[in-house]
Amino acid sequence: MSAVLIADGEATRAKRIEEACAGLSIDTRTAAHGAGALEMALAEPPDVVVAPFDLPLIDAAKLADILHTNPRTQAVRFLFLGRPLGPGAEPGPGDETAPAELEPRELAHRIEAMLSRLARLDEVAEVEDDAHVSGRLKQIALPDLLQLFGTNAKTGTLELERSDSQGRSERGAIHLDAGNVVQASTGAVEGEKALFRLLAWSEGTFAFSPRKPDVSHEIDKPLRALLMEGMRQIDESNRAGRSLPAADAHVALRVKSTDLPNMVHPLTQEVLLLLEIYSQVQDVVDHCSFPDYQVLRTLHTLMERGMVEIRRGSHAPPSRPGQGLFTAAQARRLGDYLDASRPRGAPACDAKLLLVSARREATADFVRLLRGLPGARLEGAFAGGTFEASDLSTVGRLPVDDTRGLQIVHVPIDPAYAPIWPLAGHGALGVVVLLEGRVAEASAVVGPIVAALRDVPRARIFHAILLRKGERPLPDELRENVALLDEASLFLVPIESGKGASQVLRPLLSRVLP
Repeated sequence: MSAVLIADGEATRAKRIEEACAGLSIDTRTAAHGAGALEMALAEPPDVVVAPFDLPLIDAAKLADILHTNPRTQAVRFLFLGRPLGPGAEPGPGDETAPAELEPRELAHRIEAMLSRLARLDEVAEVEDDAHVSGRLKQIALPDLLQLFGTNAKTGTLELERSDSQGRSERGAIHLDAGNVVQASTGAVEGEKALFRLLAWSEGTFAFSPRKPDVSHEIDKPLRALLMEGMRQIDESNRAGRSLPAADAHVALRVKSTDLPNMVHPLTQEVLLLLEIYSQVQDVVDHCSFPDYQVLRTLHTLMERGMVEIRRGSHAPPSRPGQGLFTAAQARRLGDYLDASRPRGAPACDAKLLLVSARREATADFVRLLRGLPGARLEGAFAGGTFEASDLSTVGRLPVDDTRGLQIVHVPIDPAYAPIWPLAGHGALGVVVLLEGRVAEASAVVGPIVAALRDVPRARIFHAILLRKGERPLPDELRENVALLDEASLFLVPIESGKGASQVLRPLLSRVLP
Protein backbone atom coordinates (compact mmCIF):
# COMPACT_ATOMS: atom_id res chain seq x y z
CA MET A 1 0.00 0.00 0.00
CA SER A 2 1.33 3.41 -0.97
CA ALA A 3 1.42 5.68 2.08
CA VAL A 4 0.24 9.03 0.67
CA LEU A 5 -1.51 10.16 -2.49
CA ILE A 6 -1.21 13.90 -3.19
CA ALA A 7 -4.02 15.04 -5.49
CA ASP A 8 -3.69 18.70 -6.43
CA GLY A 9 -4.33 20.77 -9.53
CA GLU A 10 -1.63 23.23 -8.43
CA ALA A 11 1.52 21.45 -9.54
CA THR A 12 3.87 23.74 -7.61
CA ARG A 13 2.12 23.16 -4.29
CA ALA A 14 1.91 19.41 -4.92
CA LYS A 15 5.66 19.30 -5.65
CA ARG A 16 6.52 21.18 -2.44
CA ILE A 17 4.32 18.86 -0.32
CA GLU A 18 5.95 15.85 -2.00
CA GLU A 19 9.45 17.16 -1.18
CA ALA A 20 8.49 17.89 2.46
CA CYS A 21 7.14 14.35 2.84
CA ALA A 22 10.32 12.91 1.34
CA GLY A 23 12.26 14.72 4.05
CA LEU A 24 10.32 12.64 6.62
CA SER A 25 10.76 9.41 4.62
CA ILE A 26 7.07 9.30 3.64
CA ASP A 27 6.33 7.58 0.32
CA THR A 28 4.10 9.63 -1.98
CA ARG A 29 2.40 9.59 -5.37
CA THR A 30 0.76 12.53 -7.12
CA ALA A 31 -2.28 13.12 -9.29
CA ALA A 32 -3.25 16.34 -11.07
CA HIS A 33 -7.05 15.93 -10.71
CA GLY A 34 -9.75 13.92 -8.98
CA ALA A 35 -10.32 11.45 -11.81
CA GLY A 36 -6.66 10.49 -11.84
CA ALA A 37 -6.59 10.24 -8.04
CA LEU A 38 -9.63 7.93 -8.09
CA GLU A 39 -8.02 5.61 -10.64
CA MET A 40 -4.75 5.46 -8.68
CA ALA A 41 -6.49 4.92 -5.30
CA LEU A 42 -8.62 2.05 -6.64
CA ALA A 43 -5.57 0.39 -8.21
CA GLU A 44 -3.39 0.75 -5.10
CA PRO A 45 -5.21 2.11 -2.00
CA PRO A 46 -3.19 4.73 -0.08
CA ASP A 47 -3.25 5.33 3.65
CA VAL A 48 -3.86 9.07 3.29
CA VAL A 49 -5.06 11.29 0.45
CA VAL A 50 -4.04 14.96 0.55
CA ALA A 51 -6.27 17.12 -1.62
CA PRO A 52 -7.77 20.62 -1.77
CA PHE A 53 -11.56 20.78 -1.62
CA ASP A 54 -11.62 22.38 -5.09
CA LEU A 55 -9.77 19.48 -6.74
CA PRO A 56 -10.40 19.55 -10.55
CA LEU A 57 -12.77 17.10 -12.34
CA ILE A 58 -13.87 15.31 -9.16
CA ASP A 59 -13.75 17.54 -6.08
CA ALA A 60 -12.15 16.19 -2.93
CA ALA A 61 -15.41 15.73 -0.97
CA LYS A 62 -16.91 13.65 -3.80
CA LEU A 63 -13.68 11.66 -4.12
CA ALA A 64 -13.75 10.91 -0.40
CA ASP A 65 -17.39 9.81 -0.58
CA ILE A 66 -16.60 7.39 -3.43
CA LEU A 67 -13.59 5.87 -1.66
CA HIS A 68 -15.30 5.63 1.73
CA THR A 69 -18.23 3.67 0.28
CA ASN A 70 -15.93 1.19 -1.50
CA PRO A 71 -15.02 -1.79 0.75
CA ARG A 72 -11.51 -1.86 -0.74
CA THR A 73 -10.77 1.80 0.09
CA GLN A 74 -13.11 2.61 2.99
CA ALA A 75 -10.16 2.86 5.43
CA VAL A 76 -8.47 5.65 3.43
CA ARG A 77 -8.16 8.91 5.38
CA PHE A 78 -8.25 12.40 3.86
CA LEU A 79 -6.36 15.56 4.73
CA PHE A 80 -8.43 18.28 3.03
CA LEU A 81 -6.87 21.65 2.18
CA GLY A 82 -8.91 24.85 2.35
CA ARG A 83 -12.61 25.18 3.12
CA PRO A 84 -15.57 22.96 2.16
CA LEU A 85 -17.27 24.02 -1.05
CA GLY A 86 -20.75 23.84 0.44
CA PRO A 87 -23.16 21.90 2.68
CA GLY A 88 -22.50 18.16 2.72
CA ALA A 89 -18.82 18.60 1.90
CA GLU A 90 -17.66 18.49 5.52
CA PRO A 91 -14.90 16.01 6.45
CA GLY A 92 -16.00 12.57 7.55
CA PRO A 93 -14.97 10.74 10.75
CA GLY A 94 -11.21 10.29 10.86
CA ASP A 95 -10.55 12.90 8.17
CA GLU A 96 -8.85 16.23 8.85
CA THR A 97 -8.59 19.70 7.35
CA ALA A 98 -5.76 22.20 7.09
CA PRO A 99 -5.47 25.73 5.67
CA ALA A 100 -4.59 25.72 1.97
CA GLU A 101 -1.77 28.16 2.67
CA LEU A 102 -0.16 26.04 5.39
CA GLU A 103 3.58 25.54 4.91
CA PRO A 104 4.42 22.19 3.22
CA ARG A 105 6.69 21.26 6.14
CA GLU A 106 3.78 21.67 8.59
CA LEU A 107 1.55 19.65 6.29
CA ALA A 108 4.13 16.89 6.20
CA HIS A 109 4.13 16.72 9.98
CA ARG A 110 0.32 16.55 9.99
CA ILE A 111 0.51 13.69 7.50
CA GLU A 112 3.13 11.93 9.63
CA ALA A 113 0.85 12.17 12.70
CA MET A 114 -2.07 10.73 10.72
CA LEU A 115 0.07 7.82 9.53
CA SER A 116 1.18 7.17 13.09
CA ARG A 117 -2.43 6.97 14.30
CA LEU A 118 -3.34 4.66 11.42
CA ALA A 119 -0.42 2.39 12.35
CA ARG A 120 -1.79 2.11 15.88
CA LEU A 121 -5.21 1.27 14.47
CA ASP A 122 -3.59 -1.51 12.44
CA GLU A 123 -2.11 -2.89 15.64
CA VAL A 124 -5.56 -2.95 17.25
CA ALA A 125 -7.08 -4.56 14.15
CA GLU A 126 -4.58 -7.42 14.31
CA VAL A 127 -5.62 -8.39 17.85
CA GLU A 128 -7.61 -11.63 18.11
CA ASP A 129 -11.39 -11.30 18.27
CA ASP A 130 -11.58 -12.64 21.83
CA ALA A 131 -8.75 -10.46 23.19
CA HIS A 132 -9.04 -7.35 25.31
CA VAL A 133 -7.69 -4.10 23.83
CA SER A 134 -6.68 -0.94 25.67
CA GLY A 135 -4.90 2.31 24.93
CA ARG A 136 -5.05 6.10 25.05
CA LEU A 137 -7.44 8.33 23.13
CA LYS A 138 -4.63 10.74 22.40
CA GLN A 139 -2.99 8.02 20.33
CA ILE A 140 -6.15 6.63 18.71
CA ALA A 141 -9.09 8.99 18.29
CA LEU A 142 -12.44 7.59 19.38
CA PRO A 143 -14.13 8.02 15.94
CA ASP A 144 -11.26 6.08 14.32
CA LEU A 145 -11.55 3.36 16.93
CA LEU A 146 -15.30 2.99 16.44
CA GLN A 147 -14.87 2.90 12.67
CA LEU A 148 -12.32 0.09 13.07
CA PHE A 149 -14.66 -1.88 15.32
CA GLY A 150 -17.47 -1.30 12.84
CA THR A 151 -15.41 -2.50 9.87
CA ASN A 152 -14.41 -5.65 11.78
CA ALA A 153 -17.97 -6.25 13.11
CA LYS A 154 -16.75 -6.27 16.73
CA THR A 155 -19.10 -7.13 19.58
CA GLY A 156 -18.30 -5.92 23.09
CA THR A 157 -18.07 -2.96 25.42
CA LEU A 158 -15.70 -0.02 25.07
CA GLU A 159 -15.08 1.54 28.48
CA LEU A 160 -13.69 5.09 28.61
CA GLU A 161 -12.19 7.11 31.44
CA ARG A 162 -10.64 10.54 31.76
CA SER A 163 -9.90 13.13 34.46
CA ASP A 164 -11.59 16.52 34.61
CA SER A 165 -9.84 19.81 35.32
CA GLN A 166 -9.98 19.10 39.07
CA GLY A 167 -8.62 15.57 38.78
CA ARG A 168 -11.97 13.84 39.25
CA SER A 169 -12.62 10.73 37.18
CA GLU A 170 -15.24 10.70 34.43
CA ARG A 171 -16.36 7.41 32.92
CA GLY A 172 -18.32 6.33 29.89
CA ALA A 173 -19.20 3.19 27.98
CA ILE A 174 -20.10 2.38 24.39
CA HIS A 175 -21.68 -0.98 23.63
CA LEU A 176 -21.35 -2.61 20.21
CA ASP A 177 -23.09 -5.56 18.57
CA ALA A 178 -21.59 -6.85 15.31
CA GLY A 179 -19.91 -3.48 14.74
CA ASN A 180 -23.02 -1.39 15.40
CA VAL A 181 -23.25 0.97 18.39
CA VAL A 182 -26.40 -0.10 20.27
CA GLN A 183 -26.05 1.86 23.52
CA ALA A 184 -23.83 4.45 25.21
CA SER A 185 -23.75 5.98 28.66
CA THR A 186 -21.83 8.54 30.69
CA GLY A 187 -22.98 9.59 34.13
CA ALA A 188 -26.77 9.71 34.08
CA VAL A 189 -26.95 10.28 30.30
CA GLU A 190 -27.64 7.43 27.88
CA GLY A 191 -28.26 6.76 24.19
CA GLU A 192 -27.21 8.99 21.29
CA LYS A 193 -26.89 11.97 23.63
CA ALA A 194 -24.22 10.10 25.62
CA LEU A 195 -22.45 8.90 22.46
CA PHE A 196 -22.19 12.43 21.05
CA ARG A 197 -20.86 13.66 24.40
CA LEU A 198 -18.22 10.91 24.49
CA LEU A 199 -17.11 11.61 20.90
CA ALA A 200 -15.87 15.00 22.12
CA TRP A 201 -13.34 13.29 24.41
CA SER A 202 -9.84 13.78 22.98
CA GLU A 203 -7.92 12.54 26.02
CA GLY A 204 -8.27 9.65 28.41
CA THR A 205 -8.03 5.87 28.20
CA PHE A 206 -10.08 3.15 26.54
CA ALA A 207 -10.47 -0.56 27.21
CA PHE A 208 -12.44 -2.91 24.95
CA SER A 209 -13.88 -6.15 26.32
CA PRO A 210 -15.20 -8.63 23.72
CA ARG A 211 -18.34 -9.74 25.51
CA LYS A 212 -21.96 -9.59 24.42
CA PRO A 213 -23.38 -6.38 25.96
CA ASP A 214 -26.30 -6.98 28.30
CA VAL A 215 -27.99 -3.62 27.67
CA SER A 216 -31.13 -2.35 26.01
CA HIS A 217 -30.56 -1.40 22.37
CA GLU A 218 -31.49 2.30 22.32
CA ILE A 219 -29.37 3.24 19.29
CA ASP A 220 -30.25 1.82 15.87
CA LYS A 221 -28.70 4.22 13.35
CA PRO A 222 -25.78 3.20 11.10
CA LEU A 223 -22.37 3.82 12.65
CA ARG A 224 -21.18 6.16 9.91
CA ALA A 225 -24.31 8.31 10.24
CA LEU A 226 -23.79 8.52 14.01
CA LEU A 227 -20.16 9.51 13.63
CA MET A 228 -20.93 12.09 10.96
CA GLU A 229 -23.65 13.67 13.11
CA GLY A 230 -21.49 13.60 16.23
CA MET A 231 -18.53 15.23 14.51
CA ARG A 232 -20.83 17.81 12.89
CA GLN A 233 -22.18 18.81 16.29
CA ILE A 234 -18.68 19.06 17.73
CA ASP A 235 -17.52 21.23 14.82
CA GLU A 236 -20.56 23.52 15.06
CA SER A 237 -20.12 23.80 18.82
CA ASN A 238 -16.46 24.75 18.36
CA ARG A 239 -17.38 27.35 15.75
CA ALA A 240 -20.13 28.80 17.95
CA GLY A 241 -17.66 29.09 20.82
CA ARG A 242 -18.59 31.76 23.34
CA SER A 243 -21.95 32.53 21.72
CA LEU A 244 -23.47 29.44 23.38
CA PRO A 245 -24.59 29.69 27.03
CA ALA A 246 -22.00 28.68 29.63
CA ALA A 247 -22.70 25.55 31.66
CA ASP A 248 -22.64 27.44 34.98
CA ALA A 249 -24.92 30.25 33.77
CA HIS A 250 -28.31 30.87 35.35
CA VAL A 251 -31.32 30.66 33.04
CA ALA A 252 -34.91 31.73 33.65
CA LEU A 253 -38.08 32.29 31.65
CA ARG A 254 -38.90 35.95 31.00
CA VAL A 255 -42.50 35.18 30.05
CA LYS A 256 -45.28 33.37 31.86
CA SER A 257 -45.63 29.69 31.02
CA THR A 258 -49.27 30.34 30.10
CA ASP A 259 -48.12 32.82 27.43
CA LEU A 260 -45.83 30.33 25.69
CA PRO A 261 -46.90 29.13 22.23
CA ASN A 262 -48.43 25.66 22.02
CA MET A 263 -47.12 24.75 18.56
CA VAL A 264 -43.37 24.57 18.93
CA HIS A 265 -40.66 22.08 17.97
CA PRO A 266 -40.46 19.09 20.39
CA LEU A 267 -36.95 20.14 21.40
CA THR A 268 -38.08 23.67 22.23
CA GLN A 269 -41.11 22.34 24.07
CA GLU A 270 -38.94 20.04 26.20
CA VAL A 271 -36.49 22.86 27.01
CA LEU A 272 -39.35 25.14 28.05
CA LEU A 273 -40.72 22.43 30.35
CA LEU A 274 -37.30 21.94 31.93
CA LEU A 275 -37.04 25.67 32.57
CA GLU A 276 -40.04 25.27 34.85
CA ILE A 277 -37.88 23.01 37.04
CA TYR A 278 -34.22 24.01 36.64
CA SER A 279 -32.43 27.34 36.87
CA GLN A 280 -28.96 26.41 35.61
CA VAL A 281 -27.91 25.76 32.02
CA GLN A 282 -26.07 22.53 32.84
CA ASP A 283 -29.13 21.07 34.57
CA VAL A 284 -31.29 21.81 31.52
CA VAL A 285 -28.68 20.26 29.20
CA ASP A 286 -28.27 17.15 31.36
CA HIS A 287 -31.97 16.44 31.74
CA CYS A 288 -33.04 17.15 28.17
CA SER A 289 -33.26 14.08 25.93
CA PHE A 290 -31.81 15.91 22.92
CA PRO A 291 -28.03 16.23 22.21
CA ASP A 292 -26.11 18.84 24.19
CA TYR A 293 -25.32 21.14 21.28
CA GLN A 294 -28.95 21.27 20.14
CA VAL A 295 -30.09 22.18 23.66
CA LEU A 296 -27.51 24.96 23.97
CA ARG A 297 -28.42 26.32 20.54
CA THR A 298 -32.11 26.31 21.49
CA LEU A 299 -31.39 28.20 24.72
CA HIS A 300 -29.37 30.74 22.72
CA THR A 301 -32.27 31.18 20.25
CA LEU A 302 -34.79 31.61 23.08
CA MET A 303 -32.51 34.22 24.63
CA GLU A 304 -32.26 36.14 21.33
CA ARG A 305 -36.07 36.14 21.10
CA GLY A 306 -36.36 37.55 24.59
CA MET A 307 -38.12 34.50 26.00
CA VAL A 308 -35.42 33.53 28.48
CA GLU A 309 -32.76 35.36 30.44
CA ILE A 310 -29.27 33.89 30.76
CA ARG A 311 -26.71 35.40 33.08
CA ARG A 312 -23.29 34.25 34.18
CA GLY A 313 -22.55 33.43 37.79
CA SER A 314 -22.38 30.55 40.19
CA HIS A 315 -25.01 29.30 42.59
CA ALA A 316 -25.85 31.49 45.52
CA PRO A 317 -23.68 30.72 48.54
CA PRO A 318 -25.07 27.59 50.16
CA SER A 319 -26.47 27.68 53.65
CA ARG A 320 -24.38 26.15 56.37
CA PRO A 321 -25.28 22.46 56.60
CA GLY A 322 -27.03 21.28 59.74
CA GLN A 323 -24.88 19.58 62.30
CA GLY A 324 -25.80 15.93 62.76
CA LEU A 325 -28.28 15.72 59.85
CA PHE A 326 -25.83 14.19 57.37
CA THR A 327 -22.57 12.42 58.09
CA ALA A 328 -19.32 13.16 56.28
CA ALA A 329 -19.53 9.74 54.61
CA GLN A 330 -23.03 10.49 53.30
CA ALA A 331 -21.90 13.84 51.92
CA ARG A 332 -18.91 12.17 50.26
CA ARG A 333 -21.11 9.50 48.64
CA LEU A 334 -23.46 12.19 47.31
CA GLY A 335 -20.45 14.05 45.91
CA ASP A 336 -19.19 10.92 44.14
CA TYR A 337 -22.67 10.30 42.74
CA LEU A 338 -22.97 13.82 41.34
CA ASP A 339 -19.38 14.00 40.07
CA ALA A 340 -19.88 10.82 38.04
CA SER A 341 -22.27 12.68 35.71
CA ARG A 342 -20.76 16.18 35.92
CA PRO A 343 -19.14 17.37 32.66
CA ARG A 344 -15.54 18.41 32.65
CA GLY A 345 -15.02 21.87 34.09
CA ALA A 346 -18.61 22.21 35.31
CA PRO A 347 -19.12 23.50 38.88
CA ALA A 348 -20.43 21.33 41.70
CA CYS A 349 -24.19 20.87 41.49
CA ASP A 350 -27.10 19.76 43.67
CA ALA A 351 -29.06 16.51 43.52
CA LYS A 352 -32.72 16.67 42.51
CA LEU A 353 -35.28 15.14 44.87
CA LEU A 354 -38.91 15.05 43.71
CA LEU A 355 -41.83 15.55 46.09
CA VAL A 356 -45.23 14.02 45.30
CA SER A 357 -48.23 14.34 47.59
CA ALA A 358 -51.70 12.82 47.76
CA ARG A 359 -53.12 16.06 49.23
CA ARG A 360 -52.02 19.69 49.51
CA GLU A 361 -52.33 19.48 53.31
CA ALA A 362 -49.73 16.71 53.38
CA THR A 363 -47.36 18.89 51.37
CA ALA A 364 -47.90 21.78 53.80
CA ASP A 365 -47.06 19.54 56.78
CA PHE A 366 -43.90 18.26 55.10
CA VAL A 367 -42.81 21.78 54.10
CA ARG A 368 -43.28 22.86 57.71
CA LEU A 369 -40.89 20.10 58.78
CA LEU A 370 -38.39 21.14 56.10
CA ARG A 371 -38.50 24.71 57.41
CA GLY A 372 -37.21 23.41 60.75
CA LEU A 373 -34.14 21.68 59.29
CA PRO A 374 -30.77 23.44 59.79
CA GLY A 375 -29.77 25.43 56.70
CA ALA A 376 -32.97 24.68 54.77
CA ARG A 377 -34.01 27.44 52.35
CA LEU A 378 -37.55 27.48 50.96
CA GLU A 379 -38.37 29.26 47.73
CA GLY A 380 -41.26 31.14 46.13
CA ALA A 381 -44.79 30.23 47.14
CA PHE A 382 -43.53 27.42 49.35
CA ALA A 383 -41.62 29.92 51.48
CA GLY A 384 -44.79 31.93 52.04
CA GLY A 385 -47.16 28.96 52.31
CA THR A 386 -49.23 30.17 49.33
CA PHE A 387 -48.43 27.28 46.98
CA GLU A 388 -51.06 25.27 45.12
CA ALA A 389 -51.30 21.51 44.56
CA SER A 390 -50.81 22.20 40.83
CA ASP A 391 -47.49 24.04 41.28
CA LEU A 392 -44.59 22.51 39.36
CA SER A 393 -41.68 24.31 40.98
CA THR A 394 -38.79 24.15 43.41
CA VAL A 395 -39.77 23.79 47.06
CA GLY A 396 -36.36 24.71 48.35
CA ARG A 397 -32.80 23.58 48.99
CA LEU A 398 -31.38 21.47 51.78
CA PRO A 399 -27.57 21.64 52.13
CA VAL A 400 -25.66 18.39 52.58
CA ASP A 401 -22.15 19.88 52.80
CA ASP A 402 -20.51 23.20 51.94
CA THR A 403 -20.97 22.79 48.17
CA ARG A 404 -23.75 20.29 47.52
CA GLY A 405 -27.33 19.84 48.59
CA LEU A 406 -30.75 18.47 47.76
CA GLN A 407 -32.92 20.57 45.46
CA ILE A 408 -36.49 19.55 46.31
CA VAL A 409 -38.97 19.89 43.43
CA HIS A 410 -42.76 19.57 43.80
CA VAL A 411 -44.46 17.64 40.99
CA PRO A 412 -48.30 17.82 40.70
CA ILE A 413 -50.35 14.60 40.63
CA ASP A 414 -52.97 16.16 38.33
CA PRO A 415 -53.28 13.90 35.21
CA ALA A 416 -52.89 17.02 33.07
CA TYR A 417 -49.20 16.95 34.03
CA ALA A 418 -48.75 13.27 33.06
CA PRO A 419 -46.50 14.06 30.03
CA ILE A 420 -44.10 15.87 32.39
CA TRP A 421 -43.83 13.12 35.02
CA PRO A 422 -41.15 10.98 33.28
CA LEU A 423 -39.26 14.12 32.24
CA ALA A 424 -39.20 15.38 35.84
CA GLY A 425 -38.06 11.99 37.10
CA HIS A 426 -35.15 11.72 34.67
CA GLY A 427 -31.90 12.09 36.60
CA ALA A 428 -33.62 12.51 39.96
CA LEU A 429 -31.90 11.12 43.04
CA GLY A 430 -35.27 9.86 44.26
CA VAL A 431 -38.98 10.54 44.69
CA VAL A 432 -40.61 11.10 48.09
CA VAL A 433 -44.33 10.23 48.02
CA LEU A 434 -46.36 11.73 50.87
CA LEU A 435 -49.34 9.74 52.17
CA GLU A 436 -51.68 10.44 55.05
CA GLY A 437 -54.95 9.14 56.45
CA ARG A 438 -56.11 5.89 54.94
CA VAL A 439 -53.12 4.36 53.17
CA ALA A 440 -55.21 2.53 50.55
CA GLU A 441 -57.06 5.69 49.54
CA ALA A 442 -53.93 7.85 49.45
CA SER A 443 -52.06 5.18 47.48
CA ALA A 444 -54.83 5.08 44.87
CA VAL A 445 -54.63 8.86 44.43
CA VAL A 446 -50.88 8.86 43.73
CA GLY A 447 -50.88 5.52 41.89
CA PRO A 448 -50.65 6.89 38.31
CA ILE A 449 -47.75 9.27 38.94
CA VAL A 450 -45.87 6.67 41.03
CA ALA A 451 -46.26 4.13 38.22
CA ALA A 452 -44.96 6.64 35.67
CA LEU A 453 -41.96 7.63 37.80
CA ARG A 454 -41.16 4.01 38.64
CA ASP A 455 -40.63 3.34 34.92
CA VAL A 456 -37.88 5.99 34.73
CA PRO A 457 -34.41 4.35 34.58
CA ARG A 458 -32.80 3.92 38.02
CA ALA A 459 -35.96 5.16 39.74
CA ARG A 460 -35.95 5.23 43.55
CA ILE A 461 -39.35 5.68 45.22
CA PHE A 462 -39.72 6.45 48.95
CA HIS A 463 -43.11 6.49 50.66
CA ALA A 464 -43.56 8.67 53.75
CA ILE A 465 -46.73 8.13 55.80
CA LEU A 466 -47.43 11.32 57.74
CA LEU A 467 -48.88 10.55 61.16
CA ARG A 468 -50.64 13.10 63.32
CA LYS A 469 -50.72 12.80 67.09
CA GLY A 470 -52.31 9.51 68.09
CA GLU A 471 -52.43 8.13 64.54
CA ARG A 472 -50.93 4.77 63.64
CA PRO A 473 -51.14 2.91 60.34
CA LEU A 474 -53.14 -0.30 60.49
CA PRO A 475 -51.02 -3.43 59.80
CA ASP A 476 -53.74 -4.76 57.49
CA GLU A 477 -53.54 -1.62 55.36
CA LEU A 478 -49.81 -2.01 54.92
CA ARG A 479 -50.11 -5.67 54.05
CA GLU A 480 -52.81 -4.97 51.49
CA ASN A 481 -50.58 -2.37 49.80
CA VAL A 482 -47.34 -4.33 49.95
CA ALA A 483 -47.06 -4.17 46.14
CA LEU A 484 -46.76 -0.41 46.41
CA LEU A 485 -45.07 -0.08 49.79
CA ASP A 486 -42.08 -2.25 50.58
CA GLU A 487 -39.99 -2.12 53.73
CA ALA A 488 -37.01 -0.57 52.00
CA SER A 489 -38.98 2.49 50.88
CA LEU A 490 -41.58 2.98 53.63
CA PHE A 491 -41.11 5.55 56.40
CA LEU A 492 -43.40 6.65 59.20
CA VAL A 493 -43.14 10.40 59.86
CA PRO A 494 -44.77 11.57 63.14
CA ILE A 495 -45.44 15.22 62.34
CA GLU A 496 -46.80 16.12 65.81
CA SER A 497 -44.60 14.01 68.04
CA GLY A 498 -42.85 16.90 69.75
CA LYS A 499 -39.52 15.80 68.24
CA GLY A 500 -37.39 18.18 66.23
CA ALA A 501 -37.56 18.18 62.43
CA SER A 502 -34.06 16.69 62.20
CA GLN A 503 -35.03 13.69 64.33
CA VAL A 504 -38.23 13.12 62.38
CA LEU A 505 -36.76 13.37 58.86
CA ARG A 506 -33.24 12.03 59.39
CA PRO A 507 -34.16 8.35 58.68
CA LEU A 508 -35.88 9.27 55.43
CA LEU A 509 -33.21 11.70 54.21
CA SER A 510 -30.39 9.30 55.11
CA ARG A 511 -32.04 6.60 53.02
CA VAL A 512 -32.54 8.97 50.09
CA LEU A 513 -28.80 9.69 49.78
CA PRO A 514 -26.80 7.22 47.62
